[in-house]
Parts: sequence; C-alpha cells; structure tokens
Amino acid sequence: MTTVLIEELEPASADAGVPAHYGDPMREQRVLDTAVGLVDRSNRDVVAVPGDERAGWLHNLTTQHLSGLRAGQGTELLVLSPHGHVEQHALVAEDGTTAWLDTEPGAGAGLLKYLEMMRFFTRVEPRDATAEIAVLSLVGPQAAAAAATHLGVEPAEPRIFEVPGPKFAAGSVPDEPTALYDVRAFGPGALARRVPLGVDLLVPRAALDEVLGLLADVPRSGLWAYEAVRVANRLPRLGWETDHRTIPAEAGLGAPAVHLDKGCYRGQETIARVHHLGRPPRRLVLLHLDGIATDQPPAQGTPVTLDGRAVGFVGTAARHYELGMIALAVLKRNVADDAALLVGESAAAIDVS
Repeated sequence: MTTVLIEELEPASADAGVPAHYGDPMREQRVLDTAVGLVDRSNRDVVAVPGDERAGWLHNLTTQHLSGLRAGQGTELLVLSPHGHVEQHALVAEDGTTAWLDTEPGAGAGLLKYLEMMRFFTRVEPRDATAEIAVLSLVGPQAAAAAATHLGVEPAEPRIFEVPGPKFAAGSVPDEPTALYDVRAFGPGALARRVPLGVDLLVPRAALDEVLGLLADVPRSGLWAYEAVRVANRLPRLGWETDHRTIPAEAGLGAPAVHLDKGCYRGQETIARVHHLGRPPRRLVLLHLDGIATDQPPAQGTPVTLDGRAVGFVGTAARHYELGMIALAVLKRNVADDAALLVGESAAAIDVS
C-alpha cells in the first residue's frame, strides 16, 4: 500500500506529515464507520501542565469545570477572548501528576503562551510536549474492544451532559466537567482516553514503535477517512469550523467544553448573555452538496450563498463513502432549513436529521 502525506489539503501546513490514506480512502472510511481503524494524528500539538495547583488554575482560566479533575479523567476545554470568541480548544487527559492538553497542529504555541502569561505565582509548569507525546486514534464502534484486546484497557463510554435551558436554576449543573472522558494508563507510560469517535492514545514518542506493534492487527486508516467520519458526525475542528468571531454555541462546542454554572473566566459574560437572552447569531450545520463538478471538496472558507448573498462559510468538506460530498458549514441563524443554498456553483442542502 502507498502512504500519501497530506500536503495538498487546506490549510496545507496544518496536516502535513501524517498519512492521508493507505491506498483506498473509501474502504478506510467504511472501516472507521463500521468496525475499527487506527489513525495517525501525531501532528497534533500537546501541552503538558504539571504542578500541584494545575486543576484549580485551569478551572479559573478556561470554560470547563476542572477544580475537581482527578486521575483517570479527561474532558474538553476552551480559552476565550475577552469578548467570548473561541481562541483555543483542547482535549484533556489527567494522569495524576500532569494534565495533558492536546490541540490542533500549530495551535499549541498560542495555548502555551497564554498559559505562561497567566502563571503568576501558581505552582504549575506548563511546557510544550509535542516532541514527547504523539496522538493516535482508534476510531469506530469496535474501538473500545480493540483497546481491550491489544492494549489491555477498556475505557468506559464518554458522558456528555445536556446543555441546560435558559434561566436554569443555579446549582442544577453538576460541579464536574460537562464532558467526562475515561482515561486509562497502559504500557510504556501511555494513556487511552475514550472519546465520542473511539479511543485516543497519548503515546510517548520513544514508545511509538512498541505501541504500533501491539496494534499491528488493527487496520490503518488515513486522515482523509477520519475527517470524513468527523464531518458526518458533526464534530467541529478549531480553525476549520471557527473563525475570529466564533462563540462556542455557534460551533457546537457548548456541550462538551463549556460549563455554564462555574466561577468567572475570560469571556464568560458573552457566554451567559447568549445562553440566557437569545440564540447565537450563527449555527453549525451539515450540508449535502449536489452536482459538484470535481472530486476535490470545496476549500475551507468557501462562501455559502443564498439568493446571491453570502450567508456563511464552509468549514470542512469531504467525500463520504455513503453520503457523497458533505461539508460542515457555519451559517447565519435565520437561514431556513429548506433554503436553496449554493457552495460555489454547487447546490447544497442542510441535513436536518
């Protein structure tokens, strides 16, 4: 099989260096959708946060309720601008001595810079751990079983709390992360974290060969297949389904990453105002694209138009093995579900299922 490196995807610099596919992207998608495949996501940036006060410190700086985060737990968090716009998104895995934050390729430097600026006299030592830790993902309905068979761990199903309605009673949201991801240690200092699409593996780079050997019988799938499955599951990605104006509720990041009943943090006023007084101005949708003239999906940022005016933009587009050409897009809230949309010259319909 031929491994093709992602150098042509948009933005090219983000996903360069990991396999796009192993010869048959459609088959690889089917494997991820129906069984289990192993995806190399080692281009993700990783920030390590050791230190006795890390949980309370991260709790105060981010959108998530982290003050009681314990070993063996994971979640998601956001860093917002003062006006409530999404600046950073990271997944968390806590091992009892360090909180490991993995984020998009190229986003780690900005996250680390912010954390370092906010250290003051807190007993924490954040550092860039991208050269230490690689992220792999077991994806598919059989991911947990594969982790049990090949790695000796089987993290429990993820739990994501429903977003409360407006004017909810104070204290009705549990004092814990809104998304709880089970984290288990295995092998040579590695961690397995259960997430909605499967099981993420945070592996010391020095032990990559050993872990890959344990998973030798698991089919490999490239990032093209992973992205198509992610889009079909309506899971947003920082920098693809977000721009400089995005607030969490617009991109579907509220449920897994924002706790609505915790102490103050940067950008909280916007989050509370939008939640309690009105709907966000935009929303994340899944589009089906018809009549597209090329095999190449539309690029990130391609305008979505209605009656000749722009009403949103394409985040990630992919050719799905069953659904055809699909895309995640961010549209104005008032665009009707049955609107006749165009992406470039191609008709697009909102998936309301």
